[in-house]
Amino acid sequence: MSVAAIHKNAMPGYIREAHAVGPKIVALGGGTGLSTMLRGLKAVSGNITAIVAVSDDGGSSGYLRQDRGMPPPGDIRNCIMALANTEPIMDKLMNYRFDGGAFGGHSFGNLLLAALNDICPTFEEAVARMHEVLAVTGRVLPVTTSDVYLEAEFENGTKVLGESKIFSFKKQQDCRIRCVRMVPQNPPALPAAIDAIAEADLIVIGPGSLYTSIIPNLLVDGVTDAIMASRAVKVYVCNVMTQEGESEGYTVHDHVSELIAHSRPGIVQYCLVNNSPVPEEMLERYERENAWPLEIDYGALEGDGVELVERPLLGAGTDYARHNPRRLAFELFKLFAEKSPRPGDLELFDRYMLNWLQSTL
Repeated sequence: MSVAAIHKNAMPGYIREAHAVGPKIVALGGGTGLSTMLRGLKAVSGNITAIVAVSDDGGSSGYLRQDRGMPPPGDIRNCIMALANTEPIMDKLMNYRFDGGAFGGHSFGNLLLAALNDICPTFEEAVARMHEVLAVTGRVLPVTTSDVYLEAEFENGTKVLGESKIFSFKKQQDCRIRCVRMVPQNPPALPAAIDAIAEADLIVIGPGSLYTSIIPNLLVDGVTDAIMASRAVKVYVCNVMTQEGESEGYTVHDHVSELIAHSRPGIVQYCLVNNSPVPEEMLERYERENAWPLEIDYGALEGDGVELVERPLLGAGTDYARHNPRRLAFELFKLFAEKSPRPGDLELFDRYMLNWLQSTL
């Protein structure tokens, strides 16, 4: 079906066709931030590849990687569910976490992925089979299938091995993280992840925990080089708040500086930042956790060759200061359409999609 014909269709049919002609989007990260963003992006395009960090070694994911010899499934499961087209009961089932007993602490989705890993020749194949079971829009890929751990080095020279230990260790040391590294270093990237980056129209890094969800992807061999070589629009989505045990006192520029320090200058072109005020009652709770709205240090990004983009991105109706998935998708798609308009009917498609997204905000 041509794009011109799509414009004649009713909206539901048009949105279904968006999955066929939407831009190729690659999103890198992990944790809640990435899955939140994916829920909005799947309305924009079905050509989405989420590339997920696999250094988690805590909780259910940590137990399963030790017991089953598999990459940690938790963040991958969350991203799959964000892109899934399922009934509410299936969503509830996949995220159900057992309370006590032999399965205590494990989510059903993690166990399903572990079972698929047992019956499939590779973890990559297991993830692909889970896509089929849940009718996923796009795909989710582990950044590497190597058995990797994250080591953090602090400004006082101390080090700690294990992503799950960084929070408490940082609180004890009471100083900033100097750098993080993979152990073993330079694990090979999944070839499909590198191919997706090379073919992308839009690359989005974040939102998510700076040192434990975002940067680990850039420490995998080939990922930074692939992003640098890509002609895609490259955007870093900053968190709304600083994060206790990881980025206390950090500004927007601090986040971008750390991103560059762990990769290369030019890794992103734009930094998308929330400028909606955080409600007072929410601020009081975050202050008890030593977390604050991210300070925008105007002018600081210019030296890094990064353009600051401020937009109202804060979600409502929750106890946490997080992005509104649909609004974040709109602003990312708008930025892409402005900076890299697609040719011919595809540009018309993108304008139509922007109008529709804006009408839903």
